[in-house]
Amino acid sequence: MSTLRTAFLAQALGGLVASGLIALFHRDAFAYPFVVAVAQGFCAAFVSHRLEAPPWWLAIHLVFMPMVIALHGLDLPAHFYLIVFIILLLIFWRTDRSQVPLYFSNTKTVDAIAALLPKTDFRFVDLGCGNGHLLNRLARMRPGCQFLGLEHAPLPFLWAKLRNLGQENCRIRLGNYWRQDLGDFEVVYAFLSPAPMPRLWIKACSEMTPGTLLISNSFPIPDIPVEQVIDVADRRMTCLYCYRPPADKAANPAYSQAIGPARPRQ
Repeated sequence: MSTLRTAFLAQALGGLVASGLIALFHRDAFAYPFVVAVAQGFCAAFVSHRLEAPPWWLAIHLVFMPMVIALHGLDLPAHFYLIVFIILLLIFWRTDRSQVPLYFSNTKTVDAIAALLPKTDFRFVDLGCGNGHLLNRLARMRPGCQFLGLEHAPLPFLWAKLRNLGQENCRIRLGNYWRQDLGDFEVVYAFLSPAPMPRLWIKACSEMTPGTLLISNSFPIPDIPVEQVIDVADRRMTCLYCYRPPADKAANPAYSQAIGPARPRQ
């Protein structure tokens, strides 16, 4: 089931559960729409959790219906909601498809990544660079190296582009990072979510040169031994997971299982 369908189902079931509980225990609560909306939010979040939806949806379910009731009471013009929808779309784009929310890498994480970088010149790509903060700082630290940021959401891309204007060793591109060949880089950085990590490992094994470095912020690759874990001393308690794609792809069980058995040539 897609993430968006799961969200709709959680909202619908949350509404049914909340209505049933209120009717059973406290019918008078229906006279207070905001109280009902809060109850629906908690029920929707619980249903979302039971359906194993990504964790960031819990907060969305908690506040969605209360915000609808609160805004309805303000008697705002109809086009206000369209404008809000367009702005949110430009910021998050198709998060329901990518299953990757908008994350920002903080300064302490940047410093930890800088310590992992090769001493010699290298090429670095950030898959989903957000506002470009990480790339901007690293590019200034290592002016002899080349940095590329890929972002698919229009407003974060524009933010990253403006932030890095004049930074000659840093390029920002709007596009799908799955279409980028990783073989052109010595360091690949990703701050995505648990959902795409197996696919990212397959891509890394297919394209990256053996010995190059893949850094994942916060999300390990399932069933793949990590070479090094860096604990960042920040409020998020960030962990950086470091991997190196193997030289012998056929000897990698996770890779072989993911791509399926080899087929004889016709």
